Amino acid sequence: MNKKNYSLYGLPEEVKFCTKCVVSNQRPNNVVEFKSKDYQKKGIAFSSDESICDACKYNEKKKEIDWKEREIELINLLSKHKKKSGYDCVVPGSGGKDSAFTAHILKYKYGMNPLTVTWAPHMYTDIGWQNFTNWMHVGGLDNFLFTPNGKLHRTLTSLAFKNFLHPFQPFIIGQKIIGPLIASKFDIPLIFYGENQAEYGNPAEDNLNPKMDEKFFSKNNNEEIVLGGEPISKIIKDYNYRLNDFKPYMPLDIDELNKKNIEQRYLGYYLKWDSQECYYYAAKHTGFRPNSERTEGTYSKYAGIDDKIDNFHYYFTFIKFGIGRATHDASQEIRTEKITREEGINLVKQFDAEFPKKYFNEFLEYVDISKESFFETVDKFRSPHLWTKIDGKWNLNKKVFKS
Repeated sequence: MNKKNYSLYGLPEEVKFCTKCVVSNQRPNNVVEFKSKDYQKKGIAFSSDESICDACKYNEKKKEIDWKEREIELINLLSKHKKKSGYDCVVPGSGGKDSAFTAHILKYKYGMNPLTVTWAPHMYTDIGWQNFTNWMHVGGLDNFLFTPNGKLHRTLTSLAFKNFLHPFQPFIIGQKIIGPLIASKFDIPLIFYGENQAEYGNPAEDNLNPKMDEKFFSKNNNEEIVLGGEPISKIIKDYNYRLNDFKPYMPLDIDELNKKNIEQRYLGYYLKWDSQECYYYAAKHTGFRPNSERTEGTYSKYAGIDDKIDNFHYYFTFIKFGIGRATHDASQEIRTEKITREEGINLVKQFDAEFPKKYFNEFLEYVDISKESFFETVDKFRSPHLWTKIDGKWNLNKKVFKS
């Protein structure tokens, strides 16, 4: 191994780009673990000839699926759970375009009575709060908003930033747990998420399963839970918390969920998923509005606009994996034939490396770090096989476009 060019995070040392979209084999699987410091396991799966990513591979499979037959499966599933009174399903989400679409169509097309549940963002944006409230007041839905202990959440976010360059990790853990937690508490037997994240690059076969992988909620009682890269016992000692404070972040007991026959499903398995079409639907039916300005790091105005930390999450994926938000957005829209690959390449060239400056000072305050320490931390997570420093400036070694 060339020590100058070794890869971090278990990523492939040779960078390859999909020949259909603009993503590379450096894109991580969406893995969030409770115990391991190394939350990143491997890059995006590519097909056997190593030229087409699994997301594009699955996109071709979507054209062969009998979506009318899948909808019949959905109707039969919903009929089994539909109640004459009370909530018959839980829809976790923020009121963004995807969760807005999911909850609204389940209620108003398929006759369900969903309870939407929200794990609060770190810091709401103005447009995020507006869309969240419109979800109920315009969309006609009920909601349970859970806001975790703000002091603890800031601590965990700060630790995740410093240890992983992944300040979203505590939010993602809470976001994944809140649906099953509320469903279990109120004996609601069905949980519906929008799209399976495999839609964007996890192994294609994951899309063939309508259920969420329960491994996420499993726990090993012989191992201590780690959050933000630190064992809970250490965080309690160092920051004067109590064990009960961590309850919302603790993995759930799968056996308990199974005893209650709680099922977790992806709506994207039953209905052909198109993120941009979800936006149009949500705008029409739930009052969802795009931002007044382009999202930093990309070209759109409607994706991930509810949290002031969101833009940093995507900027950090650019630092760690060479893949920013424009790559993520353009790859989706190439697959749905909204743009061409050539257009996607130009958008990546223009926006992927953009620094999110709008909420920079608020982010520094939230994670309690100086500007100098911020950049020192960021640079520690640049993998040598992706980045080279020349004349004091960091350069991405391989790009989807010609420099």
